[in-house]
Amino acid sequence: MIRQENLPPVTISAGDYDRLAFLASFGLNNPQDRAAAAMLANELIRATVLPSRAVPPSVVRMHSHVEFRDDVTWDVRRAALVYPDEVDGEPGRISVLSPEGAALIGLSGGQSMMWWAPSGWRSLTLLRVLGQPQGWTTELRKRVP
Repeated sequence: MIRQENLPPVTISAGDYDRLAFLASFGLNNPQDRAAAAMLANELIRATVLPSRAVPPSVVRMHSHVEFRDDVTWDVRRAALVYPDEVDGEPGRISVLSPEGAALIGLSGGQSMMWWAPSGWRSLTLLRVLGQPQGWTTELRKRVP
């Protein structure tokens, strides 16, 4: 559940939108992914969808490298936002079908997202987008901080 007041604007590329909508609908049928899938679906419903070339470089999209702060623990992390099948158990990757990943997609630097988790309210703030991929390649996979 996402706290509805003060939600930041979300921008998603048309290319990302279709695959994310499929993941969200598929995840709603899987008890393990249901909460994150519902969160992702809510983000997609309220998102402004733009052609890929029109999405500003400061917006988190799939395969963006980001720096964000967990607003509960104040830990700062760097990671790449990836699809669930790209996580491969490697550090530095966050699945878009996780609460943190669903919170990050479409945010711009300085924006925060708050959601309910079994442990209580969680929140993160996107500090900055470190880089946008031109394409998903083996070389990009090796550059994840």
